[in-house]
Amino acid sequence: MSFHSMWAELLPVGRSSASGGYRRYAWTGADADCRAWFREQAEARGLAHETDRNGNQWAWLGDPAAGNAVVTGSHLDSVPDGGAFDGPLGVVSAFAALDELRGRGARPTSPLGIVNFGDEEGARFGLACVGSRLTAGALTVEQAHRLTDGDGVTLPRAMEAAGYDPGTLGPDPERLARIGAFVELHVEQGRALDLSGDRIGIASAIWPHGRWRFDFRGEANHAGTTRLADRHDPMLSYAETVLAARREAELAGAVATFGKIGVEPNGVNAIPSLVRGWLDSRAADQESLDTVVTGIEKAAREYAAAHGVDLDVVRESFTPVVEFDHALRDELARILGTRTELKAPVLGTGAGHDAGILSDRIPTAMLFVRNPTGVSHSPAEYAAEDDCVAGVTALADVLEGLACT
Repeated sequence: MSFHSMWAELLPVGRSSASGGYRRYAWTGADADCRAWFREQAEARGLAHETDRNGNQWAWLGDPAAGNAVVTGSHLDSVPDGGAFDGPLGVVSAFAALDELRGRGARPTSPLGIVNFGDEEGARFGLACVGSRLTAGALTVEQAHRLTDGDGVTLPRAMEAAGYDPGTLGPDPERLARIGAFVELHVEQGRALDLSGDRIGIASAIWPHGRWRFDFRGEANHAGTTRLADRHDPMLSYAETVLAARREAELAGAVATFGKIGVEPNGVNAIPSLVRGWLDSRAADQESLDTVVTGIEKAAREYAAAHGVDLDVVRESFTPVVEFDHALRDELARILGTRTELKAPVLGTGAGHDAGILSDRIPTAMLFVRNPTGVSHSPAEYAAEDDCVAGVTALADVLEGLACT
């Protein structure tokens, strides 16, 4: 099956007719449809399919127990109203690259695996890369059991409703010990390749990044009868903090975004009692990130005090800078430099990935495919088909160089 036909088959799954974006959330119907698609692709190629203890899907050519396996893949879930390429491009390209290897007559000497990591985006339970975090031991079973979605449904209950056993959740060191290299192909989430005129790039590192929750607690009151001077309105403090985040990020050459908000009591004619905002901030190095977040929190506390509002700040997640395995990264550059005429510049990224989570346990690397607009996490996310096909060829070259020598 060609890249084009696979892509067309997966494209409608979980797509919202209202927004044109995707709502493929963990352990929902759309997620089940994506999982069924993955299983069908594996079986159609005669690959052994399995779902591991943490809900990640694997397709194997060869026996993974032999060790030193070369694995590729990504994820199929999405952010709310996300684009088609973030995640799925890596999974579709993995199957297409295997097809290309077979078409070349290449004979792997190491097991080849394709993986679909579960709940990478964290759209339902608020924590990114749940499947890979559990596998790597970066998320404990107790922490996983406490994850809850917006409707109060816990992760274990969601898994049970989808027909999976949450009692198996936990680290999977034996599985990781079998993997000699993991290479994740991903659409670039930025415009570096478009600006350089290159179709394919190699990742150098993932910027340190985290999520912080800001709880502004004021006093609910009538919006029509309460004098402005008598109000303790947390929305004012929150709004000023959003602007402060932009200023601090610009000063540090970083990024900072308040992209999610909860308001109580959430009435048009009521002054809020609580405004809860989630900050996402990323920077090229730890010092810059610390400067940004410290500056935002300092400003938020000053604004809260000025309006008679209480403030709590909680760091909900954090990932330090991830330097991808230098030897593997250099080997990718050597393989692509030898086998293709395409240049593959090395570039950093501000986005987190399963490859980054696994990097502490196994050698990992990433390939990026050009994104002409730089837009991601949006229905406007896009990559041209010829660039995608170039990505498939590059991935096939890499797999052949790593697993068929």
